Amino acid sequence: MKVLALLALLLAAPGTALAQPSLVAELAETQVEITTGFTGASILVFGATALPISAQPGSPGDEVLIVAAGPVQPMVVRRKVRVLGFWLNGPSATFPDVPGYYAIAGTRPPWEMLAEPDRQERRLGLDTLPLRARGGQASPAFRAALLDLKQQEGLWAEQTAPIQVSGGQLFNARLPLPATVATGDYTVQVLLIRQARVMARQELIFRVQRVGTAAQINALAVQKPALYGLACIAIAAFAGWLGSVIFRRG
Repeated sequence: MKVLALLALLLAAPGTALAQPSLVAELAETQVEITTGFTGASILVFGATALPISAQPGSPGDEVLIVAAGPVQPMVVRRKVRVLGFWLNGPSATFPDVPGYYAIAGTRPPWEMLAEPDRQERRLGLDTLPLRARGGQASPAFRAALLDLKQQEGLWAEQTAPIQVSGGQLFNARLPLPATVATGDYTVQVLLIRQARVMARQELIFRVQRVGTAAQINALAVQKPALYGLACIAIAAFAGWLGSVIFRRG
């Protein structure tokens, strides 16, 4: 059905396509399963536009921008301070509404496709995220540290790879998901841009969830934390005892 929809768009009458801008986009999969051996994954976004896609400024045609965001979660950023030769936790800042995941890709960078006020309003780019700290610590240094941390973890990515275009009107892009990605529902916005204006928008959703042993371990940790802690201590003690036995025999 997804392929038929794309073909229907491409075969539409040119006059109709120009009068009513069209965009068709889909996800190759709508569920990512985290198992005990999960090392990361990627989400394939693909689709088609009514007019040929062009990445050249000022040339006729459509441009495409893809933005994915994960569940919002609070995060604390701490500054390390050196006291008597030891590094200790110092001042901190709490960011209550931090996207657990954010990735953006386009036929061109968003700041080249849209006017700055429009880009800021639609929050297209890492610099547009509303990262406001709660409490007394709200210096730009904490915000910069948060940006750097999330990018190092691979949870925030900006223009990781340009969107691939085939046949002039078909596009696709892969959004990377690191092994540390959180569970929950993720939204993917696909924007059709023409002459620096957003002409069409489509929102897609995929879910990240734990399955199998990973899901059971997570459920135990959440529902029965005391039992989970005792189990971890028991496993660590057994591993230590087993190691001592093996090395003593050797």
